[in-house]
Amino acid sequence: MVITSALSMVMSRRVEHLLDELTARYIPAYGHLARANIRSLERALALRRMVIAKMQVPPDEEAYAARLRFFQEKDDEVEQEAGAARKLINAIIDDVSTPSDNAALARIENRIDNAMTEGRARLGEEQTKLLKQLDSKDFAETRATLARVDTLRDQLTQKIDAIRADMLSQVFASTSIVIRDQQQAIDVSAVVTGLAAALGLGFAFLVSSGITRPVRRLLQGTQEIEAGHFDQLISVSTKDEIGQLSAAFNRMVEQLRRNERIRETFGRYIDPRVVEGLLDRPDAATQGQRRLMTVMFCDMKGFTSMSEGMTPQGLVKVMNCYLTMMSEPIRERRGVIDKYIGDAIMAYWGPPFIEEADQARLACLAAIDMVDRVPKLRKQLPELLGVRVIPTECDIRIGIATGEVLTGSIGSDLMMSFTVMGDAVNLASRLEAVNKVYGCRILISEATAATAGTELELREIDRLAVVGQSMPQAVFEVMGRHGELTKQRELLRSRYKEGLAAYRIGRWEEARKAFNAGLEVSPGDGPSLALLSRVDHLQSNPPPADWNGSWHMEHK
Repeated sequence: MVITSALSMVMSRRVEHLLDELTARYIPAYGHLARANIRSLERALALRRMVIAKMQVPPDEEAYAARLRFFQEKDDEVEQEAGAARKLINAIIDDVSTPSDNAALARIENRIDNAMTEGRARLGEEQTKLLKQLDSKDFAETRATLARVDTLRDQLTQKIDAIRADMLSQVFASTSIVIRDQQQAIDVSAVVTGLAAALGLGFAFLVSSGITRPVRRLLQGTQEIEAGHFDQLISVSTKDEIGQLSAAFNRMVEQLRRNERIRETFGRYIDPRVVEGLLDRPDAATQGQRRLMTVMFCDMKGFTSMSEGMTPQGLVKVMNCYLTMMSEPIRERRGVIDKYIGDAIMAYWGPPFIEEADQARLACLAAIDMVDRVPKLRKQLPELLGVRVIPTECDIRIGIATGEVLTGSIGSDLMMSFTVMGDAVNLASRLEAVNKVYGCRILISEATAATAGTELELREIDRLAVVGQSMPQAVFEVMGRHGELTKQRELLRSRYKEGLAAYRIGRWEEARKAFNAGLEVSPGDGPSLALLSRVDHLQSNPPPADWNGSWHMEHK
């Protein structure tokens, strides 16, 4: 028993020493690297706010000075965290009493030094240049320098992330060494105890198992976290270093679980792809970018009159059913829902979520899918309201436009919204409203029709200039998917095309004859009725000599 106790004591001290190195050097070194990364990102945010303060009219010099002080303070903190990590790594290398991969640790230490020396030096030069440009109010050069600063910071962040990943591997390797040595202690204790006595065997078993169990639980918990499972905590049965490490591990798991809940909650209010982008690169969200995108607006026809007689509870049921049913095709066609505006839905397609060449086609296909769901919606509404027949037959109107928009986080310092802005957004909204004039369901802009591809059956409706635009452009109706038009619908499109051509050159009788022929094929065709009414008006009130066959909405 004396020999068993002595051996157990020696091996336990060795394991304790290894655990002390793990908790006092490996994990803190990894923590310093993580904090260095955080401080670097805080500097980037401060720099961004400095640029915003300077570019305001008038410049907010007080906010600029405060952010500048914060920016300079964080620079020292980055250096301190990196230096603290290097110091701990060197201490591990210098400690010959514990096994460690000194070559790998030396490489990590050297990479930290290189990242802090070379990467931060280049970053510091660009940041100094940026501050000078801000002071001289050279905002054009400021934007270019800011882009280079962002690139250099991303490179530095990637280097630090790679170093952290290698350091985490060393933490796992150190944990494995602890377990290996502990297993050796168990084996030796078992052999010696077997030669001693049953009492010595029982004593050694109690001591060794009391040390091994928490370590194994810790390793198992680490593996679960590595696999992405955050639903298990480690029971803390001791107050020694293992117990402290287990308690720290549990706190880390709880924080990770909280972050995952935040991510899931955000995903219900913002498109998950946007959430991922905001969480992975929060600084990029504040950078406005101009992109070619396709924007959709969808509105429920007759919603106002339908909602007048509804109870608040019934209105909520109808809105949830309608928005859910109409949002699914948008998500299935890889669109991003920007917002709900009452009964209206705003969505967009474009980079970086999908390829630029596919956006118009997917938006139009989503619109067709939404129209196809209207009969199902009509069937469900009476069941939701508890009535046999709803007073107004519901339908939808959709407008789609393609063009250059500004995308980014728009809002105030208190609340931001990741959205798109620009002429294409305005045009899509106007086209949705123009459906009411022509009696259509889906109207798209000329740019959308030009890039939608050959999977759609389109009909040119008119050439018009919506409110806010001076130049008219062609507007098209999406009649269906390619090859799905009936002979009756194809004949309608042909007659309408003939009537539209005659209308644009002022041959009113030919236009009236073609539109009436289309109505014989498809009675109640909205565009044909709208153009017939306009032909009657223009015959009574001839247009000016420079009339080009287009229509301005403000002239309605």
